[in-house]
Amino acid sequence: MNLAAGANRNLPYATRLSNAIFPPQRNLEYQLMLCNEIRWMLLAATFTVLIPGSGWAEEALPLLMKDDFEHGFERWQPSDPPGEKPTWKIIEARSPGNHALRCEGSSKYQPKYRSPFNIAMLKDVRVSDFELTVSLQQTKVNAGPHRDLCLVWGYQDPSHFYYVHLGAKPDPHACQIFIVNEAERKMITVKKAKGTPWTKDWHQAKVVRHIADGTMEVYFDDMQTPLMTANDKTFLWGQVGLGTFDDHGNFDDFTLLGLPKRP
Repeated sequence: MNLAAGANRNLPYATRLSNAIFPPQRNLEYQLMLCNEIRWMLLAATFTVLIPGSGWAEEALPLLMKDDFEHGFERWQPSDPPGEKPTWKIIEARSPGNHALRCEGSSKYQPKYRSPFNIAMLKDVRVSDFELTVSLQQTKVNAGPHRDLCLVWGYQDPSHFYYVHLGAKPDPHACQIFIVNEAERKMITVKKAKGTPWTKDWHQAKVVRHIADGTMEVYFDDMQTPLMTANDKTFLWGQVGLGTFDDHGNFDDFTLLGLPKRP
């Protein structure tokens, strides 16, 4: 029988664990080095997150904005021209006492290049990398294959931005990711969808943007597998927004995580 081993078993568990990590025969310099390595490993684990659906470990994105629309929508700038009938308003929805942002469509806004007519841009916030999530309900149930709501990002001005058209059925002008760049919208979708599975109920959507490699991922209800993807580096920062091409619908529980960027 090894008397030293037997004696070691009589020591408290914490002492035996400490001796295993820091053998008593090792010098102080070694112990300090090992402590330092463990400290950096713990810090790395603390400040990284796994972004669902991407498989990438990255630095956590800070929270930039949450809006449940319980106090109006002063943080948003609708595309309605001055003096025209507003097409955006706060309504009671989902449950008694809960409020949401509604777009009624039929805006008089006429963009220079064909793109969504109804947009509400988040004011005073510009992002590079970001993750946007929002609850949304499409309420024009008889809109046909182009039944849609839209999400906007990389917005520089009315002639330069990206958007996803969450259309019911795909074609070159619907259910795609687009770029507007001094020309009518251009489809840039890489992974295409078979359609957006709208119902009369509320759904969840997410957009994830990585500037380093240009990826854009759009999720719908399934937050693990993107519905659509694209890759482009034309606009590396910009505003984000909500909207529809020419239908109507509701938005709630908006959250934006991201890296703020100033032009």
